[in-house]
Order: sequence, then C-alpha cells, then structure tokens
Amino acid sequence: MRIIRDHSFVAPADRGASVAIGNFDGVHLGHASVIDIARTEGQRVGAPLGVVTFEPHPRQVFQPDAPPFRLMSAAARAHRLEKLGVERLYELNFNAALASLSPRAFAEQVLAQGLGLRHVVVGADFRFGKARAGGVDDLRGFGAEMGFGVTVAPLLAGAAGEVSSTAIRAALSDGRPRDAAAMLGHWHRIEGPVIHGEKRGRELGYPTANQSMDGLHLPRFGVYAVLVDVLEGPHAGRYHGAASLGVRPMFGENRPNLESYVFDFRGDLYGTPISVGLVDWLRPELKFDSLPALIAQMDADCAEARARLAALQP
Repeated sequence: MRIIRDHSFVAPADRGASVAIGNFDGVHLGHASVIDIARTEGQRVGAPLGVVTFEPHPRQVFQPDAPPFRLMSAAARAHRLEKLGVERLYELNFNAALASLSPRAFAEQVLAQGLGLRHVVVGADFRFGKARAGGVDDLRGFGAEMGFGVTVAPLLAGAAGEVSSTAIRAALSDGRPRDAAAMLGHWHRIEGPVIHGEKRGRELGYPTANQSMDGLHLPRFGVYAVLVDVLEGPHAGRYHGAASLGVRPMFGENRPNLESYVFDFRGDLYGTPISVGLVDWLRPELKFDSLPALIAQMDADCAEARARLAALQP
C-alpha cells in the first residue's frame, strides 16, 4: 500500500483510483462495507482500490480542547486498511487551507484535478467542504460534471443498532469489548511501540509491555484478557496475555497507559511495535492494602484471562 499525503503532488501511477472517503476511525464493519463497494467499482473500471482520509482528524482541528476520542492512531488505521486490501491511502493533511475549500472547490481541486479519481464511494451521511456545506446530492452533481462516478452506501446496522465509531466508543467506555468487536469486525486494538515504564511489574514477578494511550479514547479502566501481536522482530507472533489499563492507583496519580503481561514470554520488546487486542474486561482498577494482596489478585487475573482466551475460536 502506498500512502500519499499531498493532493497537489501525486505521481501518475497513484492517480485514477476508486476510493472510499471518510475518517475511518476504528475501521469498523460500516467502513469495510464502503471500501468493498469501492473495490467492486474499481474492478469494474480497472482502477486500484483507494481510501481518502484526513490527518489530523478534523475533529482535532475544530475541537482541539476536546477529550481524546480516536479509536486508533494514523499508523494503526493504515495498518488495518492495508489488511483490507487498500492499495492507495490518500491521507490528506487536514489544515486551514483544506478546511476552507467550498464543496465545489474540494471536489474539483482535490478529487478531480488533484487525485484524478475514477469513482468515489461515501456513506449516506457524508458531508464535505467548508462548514460541512456539501452533501451526497452535491457530490453526485460534481461527479457527473467533473468525470468521476459516485456511489452512496447505506449506513450499516448491526444487531444492536447502527454501526458507528460513536457506538464503539460507548461500548468500550462501558467495558464491553466484545460488543465493540462485533461492530468493528475485529478486536479493538491499541497499537504502538513498547515504551519504558517504572518497571514495577518486573519487581512483582509480572514484567509488562507498556504502551502510551496519548490521543486515544480511553476504554473502561481495569484488567483485560488480551491478545498481543508482536508486529516485527525476532519475537514476532501472537501471544495471550492480561493487561491493566488505567492510572495505577496503588502508586499515586499517573498518566493512563496500557500494561500488558504476555504469558509464557521471555525477551526484550522495548521499542518494538505491538498490537494489543482487548477481548474481555475482567475487573475494575483497584487499590490494594498491600503488595502481597495485589500479587494474589494478579495471579487470579492471569488465571481468568488464560481461561477466557483458551475458549476463543482458533
């Protein structure tokens, strides 16, 4: 997959794709259905499959003081889109200049002239251009005028209602990662490099792989059964584990992070990118009266996580 970040400088080989457009936060089943339509249209017209998205997320630009809301980082989103077979990722720099374009100027300067798109697929609630003034009927009209096809995909509904990033955030906030996974089509994952922590887990007999949660939506604090994918290096592969998400109240006030204990693992993961999938929320974050009480609970947590993960379909 090639990543293109500037619509003004696009190589000829990267023009002419059939694309899905959106923010694709979480890359959930609704997003996948839009991408599948773009794939089908691309096969029909002989165009590569692409996605047009924006970085930073427009909400970060317009609401810079809002609490972190993203389900995944830009790198994790790109990783997931590549798994779906996306060949061209147009990750456009969302800045004041792009935000100021009228709907017509966006369609003409970005979609038609800049990227030279053959076909565009959007959700039924798609809005674009300055002040979100453009809608799907406008896009259809611009496509007919400027030479690209347009398909409007219906919003996808699941057993619990409409599939959306908002509903996924709510499920994670409630400690319902399996409900989130049912809408995502995959486990909700925290992806990023292993960072240095305070190494207390090592002293307790439970060395952990720590990851930053900066900029991401915070699921319910507590202990989880997790799947840990080491993405590269000599230890690459999938492992089972138990993870603590929160502020570590036994040790004062701390910045939220994710600490994963990887079962039956020996090795150094510092700096290695890993992807931790939240499978089951086991219990809330607690403050214990003593370190022995904490260790006893960690023993029980790991036993419970092993049992939950052993029951997963291979």
